[in-house]
Amino acid sequence: MIFHQLSLDKLLVTTIMIAQLTSAFRNPGGSSTARRAFQSYNNNRATSAAFGMMNGKSLTHQQKHHFYNVSQQQQQKQPFRTTARFMSETVEETAAPAATGYPFASVEPKWQAYWKDNNTFKTPERRTTNEDGEVIKSKNKKKYVLDMFPYPSGAGLHVGHPEGYTASDVMARYWRMTGHDVLHPIGWDSFGLPAEQFAINTGTHPEITTAKNIANFKRQLQMLGFSYDWEKEVATTDIDYVKWTQWIFLQLYKKGLASQSEVSVNWCPALGTVLANEEVINGLSERGDHPVVRLPLRQWVLKITEYADRLEQGLDGLDWPSGTMTAQEQWIGKSEGTEIDFKVDGLDDKKVTVFTTRADTLFGVTYVTLAPEHPLVSSITTADQKEEVDAYVVAASSRSDLDRTSSKEKTGVFTGGYAIHPLTNEKVPIWIGDYVLGSYGTGAVMAVPAHDERDFEFASKFGLEVKWVVEPTQKTEDMSTEEAFTDAGVNVNSGEFDGMKTQKAKKAITAKLAELSAGGPKITYKLRDWVFSRQRYWGEPIPIYFPIDFPEGVEDSAVDPKDDGCEHTIRFDQPIPVDEAELPLQLPEMEDFSPGDDPAGCLARAKEWRYFQKDGKWFARETNTMPQWAGSCWYYFRFLDPKNGESAFSPELDEDWMPVDLYVGGAEHAVLHLLYARFWHQVLYDLGYTKHPEPFQKLVHQGMILGTDGEKMSKSRGNVVNPDDVVDAHGSDALRLYEMFMGPLEAVKPWQTSQVSGVVRFQNKLYNVVQQTAKNGASIEMDDETTKILHKTMKKVTEDIESMSFNTAISAMMVLTNHLQSLKDRVPLEAAEKLVLMVSPFAPHLGEECWSLLGHDGTLAYHPWVEYDEALCVDNTVKMGVQVNGKKRGEIEIPKDADQDGAMAEAMKVQSVSNQLDGKDVKKVIYVPGRILNIVAK
Repeated sequence: MIFHQLSLDKLLVTTIMIAQLTSAFRNPGGSSTARRAFQSYNNNRATSAAFGMMNGKSLTHQQKHHFYNVSQQQQQKQPFRTTARFMSETVEETAAPAATGYPFASVEPKWQAYWKDNNTFKTPERRTTNEDGEVIKSKNKKKYVLDMFPYPSGAGLHVGHPEGYTASDVMARYWRMTGHDVLHPIGWDSFGLPAEQFAINTGTHPEITTAKNIANFKRQLQMLGFSYDWEKEVATTDIDYVKWTQWIFLQLYKKGLASQSEVSVNWCPALGTVLANEEVINGLSERGDHPVVRLPLRQWVLKITEYADRLEQGLDGLDWPSGTMTAQEQWIGKSEGTEIDFKVDGLDDKKVTVFTTRADTLFGVTYVTLAPEHPLVSSITTADQKEEVDAYVVAASSRSDLDRTSSKEKTGVFTGGYAIHPLTNEKVPIWIGDYVLGSYGTGAVMAVPAHDERDFEFASKFGLEVKWVVEPTQKTEDMSTEEAFTDAGVNVNSGEFDGMKTQKAKKAITAKLAELSAGGPKITYKLRDWVFSRQRYWGEPIPIYFPIDFPEGVEDSAVDPKDDGCEHTIRFDQPIPVDEAELPLQLPEMEDFSPGDDPAGCLARAKEWRYFQKDGKWFARETNTMPQWAGSCWYYFRFLDPKNGESAFSPELDEDWMPVDLYVGGAEHAVLHLLYARFWHQVLYDLGYTKHPEPFQKLVHQGMILGTDGEKMSKSRGNVVNPDDVVDAHGSDALRLYEMFMGPLEAVKPWQTSQVSGVVRFQNKLYNVVQQTAKNGASIEMDDETTKILHKTMKKVTEDIESMSFNTAISAMMVLTNHLQSLKDRVPLEAAEKLVLMVSPFAPHLGEECWSLLGHDGTLAYHPWVEYDEALCVDNTVKMGVQVNGKKRGEIEIPKDADQDGAMAEAMKVQSVSNQLDGKDVKKVIYVPGRILNIVAK
């Protein structure tokens, strides 16, 4: 058959192309859809590989013609039409008669029960002790495969969630079969606002809601056949887990990395909570349009900025997506520049400090702008300006940082005060403007309107002076005064620094400032310290308490601060860490979880819990709780040793398993989660609790799976697809196969339920091939063609799994399955066994059942992976066109090393070539081995 003459690679590429085109013509979108499909093919991105073959349908003449019209610049007409016709004939020729379908409904529960009963995926011990007490370490290489901690929401999984879990599971199963020791755990990031909000609305304790949600998530994950070691399961809400999260906080506190600070926050009295900047729009809450005010609130802050350099440098050597590395670097935002002090006119003890990366423009400063919340505003403001300044400060307090910085309208007020220029001693006016943030940098900027667009807009609006102090290096015409010149150039109007180019002027002016003790070089970071407090219930209690003072003469034994009328002062300036032996500090039982109108949060109302006596003295517990980020910062450590009651994890297991070899999760966590986890990890590294400076060696982001409408799945859009429905209809292996087959793992892809049927047909074909083989396959010898196709497939699938190119690996197995099906009752046992082993990481229930049908006992989970012979993966012959006078007249298949005489001898056997040469003399032969044979004849 003509099918048998194609190499696997050619057949695979052709299959992919036809599949994508078939899909394109079935769906609306016209020529653009077909063009995208063709471009995808040209880029070797097999996003819907082999669906055409599996569907057993061919392109119509009209479809072929239409495709040619939209892609004629990329593909010659005749080869495409010939290929399409060949594939149509091939599919029809190799189609098998109807056979029984794969009985997933009975097979999948059977093998899930087997794995559970036999604890199949229990993590191996990497060190054991022999009879002599000698520690024996495993000689196997290790693989720690980790999914990003899922939050168990009430909605359960939708079909987008299992994509990353399936990818990591394929790798875990593959690595077990390649002889690695594998740790593949799962757990739950179970603290968080959704469960608390549900508790507020319904009165149901968040612990009950969380347990119910976890049970549903666990059912769904087990239904999908993921090979997790469930003995490693943890939840951040487990009291044993809370203990060690609190213990890590205490290590941060003792190292001086956790402290209290007055932080300006967005407080919404109506909602009784602090809002993120993104939740405040024009001074109102996004939810409910309630007024929001900016007010200082006592918060716990983690000093992540002290690790800014380490966090940036630690990225070197990690195998992470380049976009994520860039996002981390930009969030850290390292800037090298100059710090400059401006004295305040009339206030000898006051100065305004600014940071700039353009010290070369210092002579162009015409005003200084402070943030409305800058601590010097009240002392700098004159009596004449006080009323206007106070009103502006109040107005700015109702706007979030995001709202202020994103606003195009520049607003500000003159304070009436002046700063003294550090080099010219000129007076420059001091303004306040809400585009400057007190929480960023020094809360003040030197304004150079001639060379900064924002300053230019502000100066233009308020009629402030503009001084030009930098001009282009190659000045060809007069500079425009209608806009700021922000490029590098040459200094002018800058005194002794005139004529210096930008970089030299920066260094010279910075040195001058240092000489005058008015500034100097400075490195700053965009990264801000981590505000770690939440005024909510459902989070880890912060293990800190404070002494209480009573009025003079009042003894502790005579009063009770829990009484409403008891006058007392909590000394927040004297924090005391809870003794580690007293951990965990548990949440109190409460009936009302709403924050209320007190920014201190609902725990402040739990007086029996908050106030306690120790050694005859009264104390008050911290009422802030930790953010949801806390538990997810270190869970990969607890997975090593989840039952350890003496420490968070043992140093031996850290040595045995860390770092994480593969970390799979969404790109939405590219910054904060990864940054916070790396920060905690580096602190624990400095304290000697881990030997590894970074937690995650390789990071992979799966692409988002969109709804059928091409939009992100959400309840509000009504486009959520429940995996339970897909599994009920087609089985979990079909869902797993389809999600790995949709396209490259990292690509964004729309869900199309109708296309699941393609992988269902593949499952059925493979199952039927195995059933047929089980009858007489042992007596069938493997022919040369099947041998070559098998070894090419084993090579392709192995390499594709290693690179996590799962869609093309499945495509290759589809091609092999079709070939074996074409052999009917002559399928060799070895070929069927190898195919089953290869498919098992993707469709584990199918793999196990087929392995059993082929006569094997137990599980194939640890069976050695397939091995291919490289020599059998190389084609010994090559097909090439034969031209006569530059026009193709035929095609020959010859050995790769054939010389010109051998090629000519084969060419003369082709009737169409010999007809063209009849009666002519061959004048010249152009022969490029493996590429072209052109015969010039007259």
